[in-house]
Amino acid sequence: MRYGFIGLGNLGRHLAVNLARGGFDVGVFDLHRAAADPVLAAGARWAESIAALARSCDCLITCLPSPSATASVLESALPTLRPGATWIEMSTNDFAEIQALAVRAAAKGVATLACPVTGGVHRAEAGDITVLVGGAQQVFALHEPALQAMGGRVIHLGGIEQAAVTKVVTNMLAFIHLIAAGEALMLCAKGGVDLKVAFEAIAASSGNSFVHETESQVILNGSYDIGFTMDLACKDARFALEFGRRFGVPLRLAGLMEQIFTEGRAKYGGGAWSPMIVKLLEDAVGTPLRAPGFPARLAPDDA
Repeated sequence: MRYGFIGLGNLGRHLAVNLARGGFDVGVFDLHRAAADPVLAAGARWAESIAALARSCDCLITCLPSPSATASVLESALPTLRPGATWIEMSTNDFAEIQALAVRAAAKGVATLACPVTGGVHRAEAGDITVLVGGAQQVFALHEPALQAMGGRVIHLGGIEQAAVTKVVTNMLAFIHLIAAGEALMLCAKGGVDLKVAFEAIAASSGNSFVHETESQVILNGSYDIGFTMDLACKDARFALEFGRRFGVPLRLAGLMEQIFTEGRAKYGGGAWSPMIVKLLEDAVGTPLRAPGFPARLAPDDA
């Protein structure tokens, strides 16, 4: 089974490296040739174009920053993907977009799996990220070994819609938790609590969250580097609100969260790391949330 991987950004390059290290035949392409270096070092091969990569593989994997990028890549790939091949979309995307592209792929005899991942870039690097799978059971079974090589837990949720919605829900919760963690730490700071001790106390409490255990660390360091940008957060927040409208679910907290992230992106830029959303509060009250002993970036062994 020959795999092709397109999209070697903060997340995708780790998934591709793990796939290559898992002994799979992997070809790669990215708009930035240097982004492929870690994957090539792990044993992958470089393709000179999207079309060339699609022609050479049995399964094409995409991990891209926007629905438009995914659509553009598939437009170039479909003419050379052979009938019987599979397209695996690992980006966070609107299920209606993926389904529309899947229909186009099916017309060419290409099956589709939606396989977004959740857990953070450091977990992807460790090979311990969760893979949420949507698509036909027989197609999932065919590619399950490759998905396990890229991630930790692999969960088949049903169809494309179920995987896409669940992924957006996990990000929606993470963004809400991030804002809440910043407010909690600021209350501790203003109350005179040592922030290192406060971090440990919250982590051992009923108020703990995965986001606090991970992203609070890079906030307290001051790097805010979680490998995930404001642009991506705003995109995913919009997906959550769109799903709420589509399904008739009022999302009051998610709506407020989306407003706060829109403000954060306007102030710090779309390329700023998403935990900088807490800096809005730091700037507003004039108190930076800092404590010694926290890493600038989460290591794979923090997964």
